[in-house]
Amino acid sequence: MMQEILDLINENKFSQVRDKLTEMNVVDIAQILEELERDKVLIVFRILPKDISADVFSYISREQQAYIIESITDKEISNIVNELFLDDTIDFIEELPASVVKKVLKNTDKDKRNFINQILKYPENSAGSIMTIEFVDLKKEMTIKEALEHVRKTGVDKETIDTCYVIDGHRKLEGVISIRKLILSDEDELVKDVMHTNLIHINTLDDQETAADTFKKYDFLTMPVVDKEKRLVGIITIDDIVDIIEQENTEDFHKMAGMEPSEEEYLKTSPFKLAKHRIVWLLVLMVSATFTGNIIRRFEDVLQSVVILTSFIPMLMDTGGNAGSQSSTLIIRSLALGEVKLNDIFKVIRKELSVSILAGSVLSIVNFLRIYYLEGIAFNVSLTVSITLLFTVILAKLVGGILPILAKKIKVDPAIMASPLITTIVDASALILYFSVASWILNI
Repeated sequence: MMQEILDLINENKFSQVRDKLTEMNVVDIAQILEELERDKVLIVFRILPKDISADVFSYISREQQAYIIESITDKEISNIVNELFLDDTIDFIEELPASVVKKVLKNTDKDKRNFINQILKYPENSAGSIMTIEFVDLKKEMTIKEALEHVRKTGVDKETIDTCYVIDGHRKLEGVISIRKLILSDEDELVKDVMHTNLIHINTLDDQETAADTFKKYDFLTMPVVDKEKRLVGIITIDDIVDIIEQENTEDFHKMAGMEPSEEEYLKTSPFKLAKHRIVWLLVLMVSATFTGNIIRRFEDVLQSVVILTSFIPMLMDTGGNAGSQSSTLIIRSLALGEVKLNDIFKVIRKELSVSILAGSVLSIVNFLRIYYLEGIAFNVSLTVSITLLFTVILAKLVGGILPILAKKIKVDPAIMASPLITTIVDASALILYFSVASWILNI
């Protein structure tokens, strides 16, 4: 289907393209626009029906959005912006150049422009910055019949009507009621008699990650956002939370790999910017690696006495790094999901100690059998390597389990304590252990 449409576009058969596109999902249409050359994007976008073009606009990339806004008329901009839900408008405005933002706001109706300016004043990545004001509010004195009539009258332009919010005369949140509950209740009952008053809400200044955690904990589809006086100012919907979870996970992956987080797509990011994001941690890790070199030089006499010890250094360091990475990844993810709390540090130590002894023992035994029987290495050297391997795994798993929790405790992102940093710490510790054990067993 997609290839057929691309072929029609290339053949300039735009009337047929329009017929095909109107039968498609808006997400798929947006994907087609992303694959087109610039000169065709505007043509295809303009042939879309007005009721579809705004939805498609909210799904295309920021670069395409900026290009379209810069290329179309003021009237077309007004049609798009006024059809978009407020949170989608905020999302793309935040990423646009100032000159383009000015053009968008100029063609937005006064009420929506005021709401946009209000939300843009909230701190970046706060609940207030991602909420929408397009929700249905009710009064508790309404009958169910009056409430349903109000939903029919005002719900057309709202982002969601699945949950309605009950407020008083000062807009303070008093309760919530689902559309299902409204439909199934007796029309003469009062809203206050069927609404839920056990409310879960979030403050406008709370971090968006807190909002995401609350959504996951309670399986919400929407959640009310209140100000410091408990007045309802907006709601957050699940589609925004999915984007936040993806964004936070991407940031964690970048930090775990020793890179500065970036929101830009890989292929659209310049080599200079990619290098800039990576170079800091590479420099830190390169400098920290000098410690391992100093340790090797310090025990140079041990290596000269038993040269074969040198060949096992990469294996010990790699195994230690891998063991530490396993623990840190598991703990970082458990912290993110709320499965591990800060006061669970001693439980984590006990758990990782047990795991490391079991895993380390198996690795050490297999390693001893391999190098002593298969490679014919001397017994005392094989024993030295295997004992060091056991203690290295134990140390690595303890470090990997503890550091993310300590990072969280001092309000540092636990992802920073992932593979690169833990590997550096474990490498230095493994070498000290190795040469100490060798000195003791081999009497060097």
